[in-house]
Amino acid sequence: MAAAKKRTRSGIEDVRDRKAKVIKDSGEKRHIAALILARGGSKGIPLKNIKMLAGVPLIGWVLRAAVDSKQFDSVWVSTDHDDIEKVAKAWGAQVHRRSPEVSKDSSSSLDTIQEFVRLNPEVDVICHIQATSPCLHPFHLKEALEVITKQGFTSVFSVVRQHHFRWQEVKKGGSVATQPLNLDPSNRPRRQDWDGELCENGSFYFSTRALIEEGVLQGGKWAYYEMLPEYSVDIDVDIDWPVAEQRVLRFGYFGLDKPEVVRLLLCKVSGCLTDGRVLISVSGEEMVSVNTRDTMGIRMLQREGVEVILISSSEDPVTKALADKLSQRTGCEVRQLGKDIQGEVKAMMDDKDLDWKEVAYMGNDAPDVDCLNLAGLSAVPRDAPVVAINAAKYSCHSAAGRGAVREFSEHILLLKKKAKSQMEQDRIHRNTF
Repeated sequence: MAAAKKRTRSGIEDVRDRKAKVIKDSGEKRHIAALILARGGSKGIPLKNIKMLAGVPLIGWVLRAAVDSKQFDSVWVSTDHDDIEKVAKAWGAQVHRRSPEVSKDSSSSLDTIQEFVRLNPEVDVICHIQATSPCLHPFHLKEALEVITKQGFTSVFSVVRQHHFRWQEVKKGGSVATQPLNLDPSNRPRRQDWDGELCENGSFYFSTRALIEEGVLQGGKWAYYEMLPEYSVDIDVDIDWPVAEQRVLRFGYFGLDKPEVVRLLLCKVSGCLTDGRVLISVSGEEMVSVNTRDTMGIRMLQREGVEVILISSSEDPVTKALADKLSQRTGCEVRQLGKDIQGEVKAMMDDKDLDWKEVAYMGNDAPDVDCLNLAGLSAVPRDAPVVAINAAKYSCHSAAGRGAVREFSEHILLLKKKAKSQMEQDRIHRNTF
Protein backbone atom coordinates (compact mmCIF):
# COMPACT_ATOMS: atom_id res chain seq x y z
CA MET A 1 0.00 0.00 0.00
CA ALA A 2 2.83 2.39 0.89
CA ALA A 3 4.53 1.71 -2.44
CA ALA A 4 1.28 2.30 -4.32
CA LYS A 5 0.85 5.63 -2.55
CA LYS A 6 4.39 6.59 -3.43
CA ARG A 7 3.86 5.77 -7.11
CA THR A 8 0.60 7.74 -7.14
CA ARG A 9 2.26 10.72 -5.47
CA SER A 10 5.10 10.57 -7.97
CA GLY A 11 2.59 10.53 -10.81
CA ILE A 12 0.91 13.65 -9.43
CA GLU A 13 4.28 15.37 -9.17
CA ASP A 14 5.15 14.43 -12.76
CA VAL A 15 1.86 15.99 -13.96
CA ARG A 16 2.61 19.17 -11.97
CA ASP A 17 6.10 19.37 -13.41
CA ARG A 18 4.77 18.97 -16.98
CA LYS A 19 2.15 21.68 -16.37
CA ALA A 20 4.78 24.02 -15.01
CA LYS A 21 7.00 23.35 -18.03
CA VAL A 22 4.14 24.01 -20.46
CA ILE A 23 3.39 27.37 -18.80
CA LYS A 24 7.08 28.27 -18.69
CA ASP A 25 7.68 27.35 -22.33
CA SER A 26 4.57 29.13 -23.58
CA GLY A 27 5.66 32.38 -21.93
CA GLU A 28 2.18 32.78 -20.47
CA LYS A 29 1.97 35.65 -17.96
CA ARG A 30 0.97 34.37 -14.56
CA HIS A 31 -0.62 36.46 -11.82
CA ILE A 32 1.73 36.36 -8.84
CA ALA A 33 0.32 37.47 -5.49
CA ALA A 34 1.94 38.09 -2.11
CA LEU A 35 -0.22 37.11 0.85
CA ILE A 36 0.45 37.94 4.50
CA LEU A 37 -1.76 36.25 7.09
CA ALA A 38 -2.52 38.51 10.07
CA ARG A 39 -5.22 37.26 12.38
CA GLY A 40 -6.28 39.60 15.18
CA GLY A 41 -6.48 36.96 17.89
CA SER A 42 -2.80 36.31 18.55
CA LYS A 43 -2.48 34.35 21.81
CA GLY A 44 1.15 35.27 22.56
CA ILE A 45 1.10 39.05 21.96
CA PRO A 46 -2.27 40.85 21.48
CA LEU A 47 -2.45 42.39 17.99
CA LYS A 48 1.18 41.41 17.53
CA ASN A 49 1.05 41.97 13.77
CA ILE A 50 0.59 45.72 14.14
CA LYS A 51 2.64 46.25 17.29
CA MET A 52 5.37 48.84 16.68
CA LEU A 53 8.83 47.41 15.99
CA ALA A 54 11.58 50.03 15.57
CA GLY A 55 8.92 52.61 14.82
CA VAL A 56 7.07 50.58 12.18
CA PRO A 57 4.09 48.21 12.59
CA LEU A 58 5.44 44.66 12.50
CA ILE A 59 3.47 43.85 9.36
CA GLY A 60 4.77 47.05 7.74
CA TRP A 61 8.29 45.64 7.43
CA VAL A 62 7.26 42.73 5.18
CA LEU A 63 4.69 44.79 3.29
CA ARG A 64 7.33 47.37 2.41
CA ALA A 65 9.65 44.62 1.17
CA ALA A 66 6.89 42.99 -0.90
CA VAL A 67 5.67 46.24 -2.48
CA ASP A 68 9.17 47.55 -3.20
CA SER A 69 10.28 44.24 -4.76
CA LYS A 70 7.97 45.01 -7.72
CA GLN A 71 7.60 41.27 -8.28
CA PHE A 72 3.92 40.93 -7.45
CA ASP A 73 0.80 41.71 -9.44
CA SER A 74 -1.01 42.14 -6.13
CA VAL A 75 -0.07 42.31 -2.45
CA TRP A 76 -2.65 41.16 0.11
CA VAL A 77 -3.18 40.93 3.83
CA SER A 78 -5.66 38.34 5.08
CA THR A 79 -7.20 39.41 8.38
CA ASP A 80 -10.31 39.37 10.53
CA HIS A 81 -9.54 42.59 12.44
CA ASP A 82 -10.48 46.20 11.60
CA ASP A 83 -7.29 47.77 12.97
CA ILE A 84 -5.05 45.37 11.04
CA GLU A 85 -7.06 46.12 7.90
CA LYS A 86 -6.44 49.86 8.33
CA VAL A 87 -2.69 49.39 8.79
CA ALA A 88 -2.49 47.00 5.83
CA LYS A 89 -4.15 49.49 3.50
CA ALA A 90 -1.93 52.30 4.80
CA TRP A 91 1.10 50.23 3.78
CA GLY A 92 -0.16 49.57 0.26
CA ALA A 93 -1.89 46.20 0.55
CA GLN A 94 -5.28 44.95 -0.53
CA VAL A 95 -7.29 43.16 2.13
CA HIS A 96 -8.80 39.69 2.09
CA ARG A 97 -11.38 39.77 4.87
CA ARG A 98 -11.22 36.17 5.97
CA SER A 99 -14.33 34.26 7.03
CA PRO A 100 -15.02 33.13 10.63
CA GLU A 101 -14.46 29.54 9.49
CA VAL A 102 -10.73 30.19 8.91
CA SER A 103 -10.27 32.66 11.79
CA LYS A 104 -10.38 30.13 14.61
CA ASP A 105 -7.47 29.18 16.87
CA SER A 106 -7.58 25.75 15.24
CA SER A 107 -7.46 27.12 11.66
CA SER A 108 -4.26 26.44 9.75
CA SER A 109 -2.43 28.81 7.42
CA LEU A 110 -3.30 26.48 4.56
CA ASP A 111 -7.03 26.78 5.32
CA THR A 112 -6.85 30.56 4.95
CA ILE A 113 -4.68 30.44 1.83
CA GLN A 114 -7.08 27.99 0.19
CA GLU A 115 -9.99 30.34 0.93
CA PHE A 116 -8.01 33.22 -0.60
CA VAL A 117 -7.29 31.16 -3.73
CA ARG A 118 -10.97 30.24 -4.14
CA LEU A 119 -12.00 33.90 -3.92
CA ASN A 120 -9.28 35.09 -6.31
CA PRO A 121 -9.32 32.80 -9.35
CA GLU A 122 -6.94 35.07 -11.29
CA VAL A 123 -4.02 34.24 -8.98
CA ASP A 124 -1.60 31.59 -10.29
CA VAL A 125 1.33 31.77 -7.87
CA ILE A 126 1.08 32.67 -4.18
CA CYS A 127 3.89 33.88 -1.96
CA HIS A 128 2.88 33.35 1.66
CA ILE A 129 5.00 35.83 3.64
CA GLN A 130 5.03 35.63 7.41
CA ALA A 131 4.44 38.95 9.17
CA THR A 132 6.86 37.90 11.91
CA SER A 133 9.92 38.09 9.62
CA PRO A 134 10.83 41.80 9.70
CA CYS A 135 14.32 41.47 8.18
CA LEU A 136 12.98 40.35 4.81
CA HIS A 137 14.37 42.33 1.86
CA PRO A 138 13.04 42.75 -1.70
CA PHE A 139 16.02 40.91 -3.18
CA HIS A 140 15.12 37.77 -1.20
CA LEU A 141 11.69 37.68 -2.85
CA LYS A 142 13.02 38.51 -6.30
CA GLU A 143 15.69 35.80 -6.26
CA ALA A 144 13.36 33.16 -4.84
CA LEU A 145 10.59 33.91 -7.34
CA GLU A 146 13.02 33.53 -10.24
CA VAL A 147 13.45 29.89 -9.24
CA ILE A 148 9.80 29.42 -10.22
CA THR A 149 9.54 31.82 -13.17
CA LYS A 150 12.90 31.01 -14.80
CA GLN A 151 13.73 27.50 -13.64
CA GLY A 152 10.28 25.92 -13.65
CA PHE A 153 9.99 24.90 -10.00
CA THR A 154 6.55 24.68 -8.43
CA SER A 155 7.39 25.62 -4.84
CA VAL A 156 10.22 27.51 -3.13
CA PHE A 157 10.62 28.13 0.58
CA SER A 158 13.15 30.00 2.71
CA VAL A 159 15.71 28.28 4.93
CA VAL A 160 18.62 29.25 7.16
CA ARG A 161 21.76 27.27 7.86
CA GLN A 162 22.13 26.21 11.49
CA HIS A 163 24.91 24.50 13.40
CA HIS A 164 23.06 22.78 16.23
CA PHE A 165 23.75 19.26 17.43
CA ARG A 166 20.41 17.56 18.05
CA TRP A 167 19.58 14.79 20.52
CA GLN A 168 16.58 12.50 20.85
CA GLU A 169 14.04 13.65 23.42
CA VAL A 170 13.24 11.25 26.27
CA LYS A 171 10.54 11.47 28.91
CA LYS A 172 11.50 12.69 32.36
CA GLY A 173 11.99 9.94 34.90
CA GLY A 174 12.54 7.31 32.26
CA SER A 175 15.54 4.99 32.10
CA VAL A 176 15.96 5.18 28.32
CA ALA A 177 19.19 6.84 27.23
CA THR A 178 19.06 9.67 24.74
CA GLN A 179 20.66 9.22 21.32
CA PRO A 180 22.43 11.66 19.01
CA LEU A 181 20.43 12.55 15.92
CA ASN A 182 22.92 14.34 13.69
CA LEU A 183 26.40 13.71 15.04
CA ASP A 184 28.87 11.06 16.10
CA PRO A 185 29.97 12.04 19.63
CA SER A 186 33.20 10.06 19.23
CA ASN A 187 34.07 12.14 16.20
CA ARG A 188 32.56 15.49 17.12
CA PRO A 189 33.22 17.94 14.25
CA ARG A 190 34.44 21.48 14.63
CA ARG A 191 31.98 24.14 13.47
CA GLN A 192 34.22 25.16 10.58
CA ASP A 193 34.43 21.54 9.42
CA TRP A 194 30.65 21.02 9.36
CA ASP A 195 28.30 22.59 6.83
CA GLY A 196 25.44 22.51 9.30
CA GLU A 197 21.81 21.81 8.41
CA LEU A 198 19.22 23.72 6.41
CA CYS A 199 16.15 24.54 8.49
CA GLU A 200 13.00 26.38 7.47
CA ASN A 201 13.02 29.91 8.87
CA GLY A 202 9.37 30.56 8.00
CA SER A 203 10.03 33.82 6.18
CA PHE A 204 8.16 32.91 2.98
CA TYR A 205 6.69 30.08 0.90
CA PHE A 206 6.09 30.32 -2.85
CA SER A 207 3.53 27.84 -4.19
CA THR A 208 1.52 27.36 -7.35
CA ARG A 209 -2.27 27.43 -7.29
CA ALA A 210 -2.33 23.73 -8.18
CA LEU A 211 -0.40 22.83 -5.04
CA ILE A 212 -2.64 24.95 -2.82
CA GLU A 213 -5.76 23.39 -4.29
CA GLU A 214 -4.32 19.92 -3.61
CA GLY A 215 -3.82 20.87 0.03
CA VAL A 216 -0.05 21.40 0.27
CA LEU A 217 2.28 24.40 0.36
CA GLN A 218 5.36 22.42 -0.66
CA GLY A 219 5.45 19.79 -3.35
CA GLY A 220 6.05 18.94 -6.96
CA LYS A 221 9.43 20.21 -8.10
CA TRP A 222 10.49 22.04 -4.98
CA ALA A 223 13.52 24.07 -4.00
CA TYR A 224 14.79 26.03 -1.03
CA TYR A 225 16.13 29.57 -0.89
CA GLU A 226 18.87 30.06 1.69
CA MET A 227 18.83 33.29 3.70
CA LEU A 228 21.75 34.44 5.80
CA PRO A 229 21.26 34.15 9.59
CA GLU A 230 21.20 37.93 10.12
CA TYR A 231 18.01 38.15 8.02
CA SER A 232 16.33 35.21 9.75
CA VAL A 233 14.34 36.86 12.52
CA ASP A 234 11.10 35.30 13.74
CA ILE A 235 9.04 36.92 16.51
CA ASP A 236 6.79 34.64 18.55
CA VAL A 237 6.82 36.00 22.10
CA ASP A 238 7.36 39.33 23.83
CA ILE A 239 10.88 38.44 24.91
CA ASP A 240 11.88 38.36 21.22
CA TRP A 241 10.88 42.00 20.77
CA PRO A 242 13.92 43.97 22.03
CA VAL A 243 16.32 41.53 20.37
CA ALA A 244 14.41 41.72 17.08
CA GLU A 245 14.32 45.51 17.29
CA GLN A 246 18.10 45.74 17.44
CA ARG A 247 18.44 43.25 14.60
CA VAL A 248 15.96 45.15 12.44
CA LEU A 249 17.73 48.46 13.00
CA ARG A 250 20.90 46.84 11.70
CA PHE A 251 19.67 44.42 9.03
CA GLY A 252 16.11 45.51 8.21
CA TYR A 253 14.91 46.98 4.91
CA PHE A 254 14.10 50.69 5.19
CA GLY A 255 12.75 51.41 1.72
CA LEU A 256 13.84 52.55 -1.72
CA ASP A 257 14.74 56.10 -0.72
CA LYS A 258 18.23 56.64 0.66
CA PRO A 259 18.02 58.35 4.06
CA GLU A 260 21.49 59.86 3.82
CA VAL A 261 20.11 62.61 1.56
CA VAL A 262 17.96 64.11 4.37
CA ARG A 263 19.03 67.72 4.73
CA LEU A 264 16.13 69.30 6.58
CA LEU A 265 13.98 68.35 9.58
CA LEU A 266 10.70 70.19 10.07
CA CYS A 267 9.39 69.63 13.58
CA LYS A 268 6.10 70.81 15.05
CA VAL A 269 6.49 72.69 18.31
CA SER A 270 3.19 71.84 19.98
CA GLY A 271 2.63 68.11 20.33
CA CYS A 272 6.16 67.11 19.27
CA LEU A 273 8.84 69.25 20.88
CA THR A 274 6.41 70.05 23.69
CA ASP A 275 3.64 67.95 25.18
CA GLY A 276 1.01 70.29 23.76
CA ARG A 277 0.24 72.10 27.00
CA VAL A 278 0.57 75.88 27.28
CA LEU A 279 1.03 77.21 30.80
CA ILE A 280 -0.14 80.75 31.49
CA SER A 281 1.34 82.76 34.34
CA VAL A 282 -0.58 85.20 36.52
CA SER A 283 0.79 88.03 34.40
CA GLY A 284 -0.50 86.35 31.22
CA GLU A 285 2.88 85.09 29.98
CA GLU A 286 2.72 81.82 28.02
CA MET A 287 5.16 79.06 28.94
CA VAL A 288 5.93 75.59 27.62
CA SER A 289 8.11 72.75 28.85
CA VAL A 290 10.97 71.53 26.65
CA ASN A 291 12.89 68.33 27.41
CA THR A 292 16.69 68.66 27.38
CA ARG A 293 16.95 65.27 25.65
CA ASP A 294 14.99 66.70 22.73
CA THR A 295 17.15 69.81 22.43
CA MET A 296 20.24 67.58 22.52
CA GLY A 297 18.77 65.51 19.67
CA ILE A 298 18.35 68.68 17.62
CA ARG A 299 21.98 69.64 18.31
CA MET A 300 23.10 66.17 17.19
CA LEU A 301 21.37 66.63 13.83
CA GLN A 302 22.81 70.11 13.39
CA ARG A 303 26.33 68.78 13.97
CA GLU A 304 25.75 66.28 11.17
CA GLY A 305 24.71 69.03 8.75
CA VAL A 306 20.94 68.60 9.02
CA GLU A 307 19.06 71.90 9.26
CA VAL A 308 16.22 71.88 11.81
CA ILE A 309 13.27 74.29 11.61
CA LEU A 310 10.59 74.36 14.28
CA ILE A 311 7.10 75.04 12.93
CA SER A 312 3.73 75.96 14.33
CA SER A 313 0.41 76.51 12.59
CA SER A 314 -2.44 78.97 12.86
CA GLU A 315 -4.31 76.32 14.88
CA ASP A 316 -1.57 76.15 17.55
CA PRO A 317 0.32 79.45 17.23
CA VAL A 318 3.45 80.33 19.18
CA THR A 319 3.87 83.89 20.42
CA LYS A 320 6.86 85.86 19.19
CA ALA A 321 8.35 86.02 22.68
CA LEU A 322 8.06 82.24 23.04
CA ALA A 323 9.39 81.66 19.53
CA ASP A 324 12.44 83.81 20.31
CA LYS A 325 13.13 81.82 23.48
CA LEU A 326 12.77 78.49 21.64
CA SER A 327 15.08 79.71 18.90
CA GLN A 328 17.66 80.79 21.45
CA ARG A 329 17.36 77.49 23.32
CA THR A 330 17.58 75.20 20.28
CA GLY A 331 19.52 77.23 17.74
CA CYS A 332 16.64 76.72 15.28
CA GLU A 333 14.51 79.06 13.24
CA VAL A 334 10.88 79.04 14.36
CA ARG A 335 8.25 79.56 11.63
CA GLN A 336 4.52 79.91 11.90
CA LEU A 337 2.57 78.39 9.01
CA GLY A 338 -1.01 78.99 7.91
CA LYS A 339 -3.76 76.48 7.25
CA ASP A 340 -2.13 75.19 4.04
CA ILE A 341 0.77 73.46 5.75
CA GLN A 342 1.73 71.33 2.76
CA GLY A 343 1.72 74.29 0.38
CA GLU A 344 3.86 76.43 2.67
CA VAL A 345 6.28 73.57 3.33
CA LYS A 346 6.61 73.03 -0.43
CA ALA A 347 7.36 76.74 -0.92
CA MET A 348 10.00 76.50 1.81
CA MET A 349 11.53 73.48 0.06
CA ASP A 350 11.58 75.31 -3.27
CA ASP A 351 13.44 78.20 -1.67
CA LYS A 352 16.06 75.76 -0.40
CA ASP A 353 16.08 73.71 -3.64
CA LEU A 354 15.02 70.53 -1.82
CA ASP A 355 12.91 67.53 -2.83
CA TRP A 356 10.54 65.68 -0.49
CA LYS A 357 13.01 62.79 -0.18
CA GLU A 358 15.52 65.22 1.36
CA VAL A 359 13.05 66.31 4.07
CA ALA A 360 12.20 64.69 7.39
CA TYR A 361 8.92 65.79 8.97
CA MET A 362 7.69 65.32 12.52
CA GLY A 363 4.01 66.04 13.11
CA ASN A 364 1.31 64.98 15.49
CA ASP A 365 -2.20 65.29 14.05
CA ALA A 366 -4.53 65.29 11.03
CA PRO A 367 -3.24 68.60 9.52
CA ASP A 368 0.20 66.98 9.24
CA VAL A 369 -0.92 63.86 7.34
CA ASP A 370 -0.05 65.10 3.83
CA CYS A 371 3.46 66.12 4.86
CA LEU A 372 3.95 62.89 6.82
CA ASN A 373 3.05 60.91 3.70
CA LEU A 374 5.23 62.95 1.33
CA ALA A 375 8.40 63.39 3.37
CA GLY A 376 11.34 61.05 2.81
CA LEU A 377 11.32 60.31 6.53
CA SER A 378 8.46 61.13 8.89
CA ALA A 379 7.56 60.47 12.50
CA VAL A 380 4.94 61.03 15.18
CA PRO A 381 5.16 60.81 18.99
CA ARG A 382 3.74 57.77 20.76
CA ASP A 383 0.62 59.64 21.86
CA ALA A 384 -0.34 60.93 18.39
CA PRO A 385 -3.82 60.02 17.06
CA VAL A 386 -4.24 57.02 14.77
CA VAL A 387 -4.70 59.14 11.63
CA ALA A 388 -1.20 60.57 12.08
CA ILE A 389 0.37 57.25 13.14
CA ASN A 390 -0.90 55.56 9.97
CA ALA A 391 0.64 58.29 7.79
CA ALA A 392 4.06 58.31 9.47
CA LYS A 393 6.99 56.12 8.48
CA TYR A 394 8.21 55.96 12.08
CA SER A 395 6.25 55.95 15.35
CA CYS A 396 8.22 56.89 18.44
CA HIS A 397 8.21 54.92 21.67
CA SER A 398 8.46 58.25 23.50
CA ALA A 399 5.61 60.68 23.99
CA ALA A 400 5.52 64.32 22.90
CA GLY A 401 7.73 66.53 25.03
CA ARG A 402 9.33 63.47 26.64
CA GLY A 403 12.10 62.47 24.27
CA ALA A 404 10.23 61.84 20.99
CA VAL A 405 12.32 64.42 19.08
CA ARG A 406 15.54 62.91 20.45
CA GLU A 407 14.36 59.44 19.42
CA PHE A 408 13.53 60.53 15.87
CA SER A 409 16.84 62.40 15.63
CA GLU A 410 18.71 59.24 16.58
CA HIS A 411 16.68 57.28 14.03
CA ILE A 412 17.62 59.72 11.26
CA LEU A 413 21.30 59.55 12.21
CA LEU A 414 21.21 55.74 12.39
CA LEU A 415 19.74 55.49 8.90
CA LYS A 416 22.31 57.95 7.57
CA LYS A 417 25.08 55.85 9.09
CA LYS A 418 23.58 52.65 7.70
CA ALA A 419 23.26 54.14 4.22
CA LYS A 420 26.80 55.54 4.24
CA SER A 421 28.12 52.13 5.29
CA GLN A 422 26.25 50.51 2.40
CA MET A 423 27.62 53.09 -0.03
CA GLU A 424 31.14 52.34 1.19
CA GLN A 425 30.58 48.61 0.74
CA ASP A 426 29.30 49.21 -2.79
CA ARG A 427 32.34 51.34 -3.56
CA ILE A 428 34.72 48.64 -2.28
CA HIS A 429 32.81 46.00 -4.26
CA ARG A 430 33.09 48.03 -7.49
CA ASN A 431 36.78 48.68 -6.97
CA THR A 432 37.45 45.03 -6.18
CA PHE A 433 35.49 43.47 -9.01
